[in-house]
Amino acid sequence: MAPIIAIYILWGCWVISWWFAALTSHPTIKHAGLASELSHRFLTVVGVVLLFGLYMSPYEIDHRFWRTLTGMGGWAMVALTIAGFGFSWWARLHLGRLWSASVTRKLDHHIVDTGPYAIVRHPIYTGIAIAAVATALVSGSPSSLVGAALIIAGFYVKARIEERFLREELGPAAYDSYAGRVPMLVPFWPASATKR
Repeated sequence: MAPIIAIYILWGCWVISWWFAALTSHPTIKHAGLASELSHRFLTVVGVVLLFGLYMSPYEIDHRFWRTLTGMGGWAMVALTIAGFGFSWWARLHLGRLWSASVTRKLDHHIVDTGPYAIVRHPIYTGIAIAAVATALVSGSPSSLVGAALIIAGFYVKARIEERFLREELGPAAYDSYAGRVPMLVPFWPASATKR
């Protein structure tokens, strides 16, 4: 099996398992609203289309930055994809019934600052971003690299929306204290640089 096929299988398994896990979350108290989420949804959808080669220009088919990675390099990217999904699943399980696909406030919502949430404030986004970068590196096409960048941009925008929403809902003092200690998306990045 080629590494790119293994990565696509991993993505499929992650999507299916994530969908089933979504059935177990707490009832929603309040939504941030669809209008506030359109920008990050647009970036993410376009990113997915490009990452997985659902759109590729005719020129690009014959002109990649490098050939699809195989051998050790390709399998290293498979391992990186597994690590990214593992990190996102650790965060998803740690968050438990407070998880939501959209920006919401759940019943009994509170700041979770332990486990992966002590490493970054949005470990699910970080894990998926790692998997997206590994996928793009295996492919080597310009579209896939742009797609991974758009997915990361989409998660950054969503994280900012989510943080504004939670700051309003849970109180700025509590959230700012957390944001001052823990970086947003990149582990070991100075937390104060991404506080707002």
